[in-house]
Amino acid sequence: MEGTTIEKYFIGLKIERVKEMLVYDEFSLSEIAWQLGYSSVSHLSAQFKKLTGLTPTYYKSLREHKRKNIDEL
Repeated sequence: MEGTTIEKYFIGLKIERVKEMLVYDEFSLSEIAWQLGYSSVSHLSAQFKKLTGLTPTYYKSLREHKRKNIDEL
């Protein structure tokens, strides 16, 4: 009905959580990967870039962070 699979939906949720954690700057990328259950930082980075078009490091450096509302996922 929503035009996406449950797997893609949950990946989208995780990436939005990564964005939030990057903006608040409380954890390193390694800690974020571990907390969200990624097998490695490179896996998280690849998935983040695939969905956002940006690397996590570049996203973190942006001044204006655009996050999606949960309803938009």
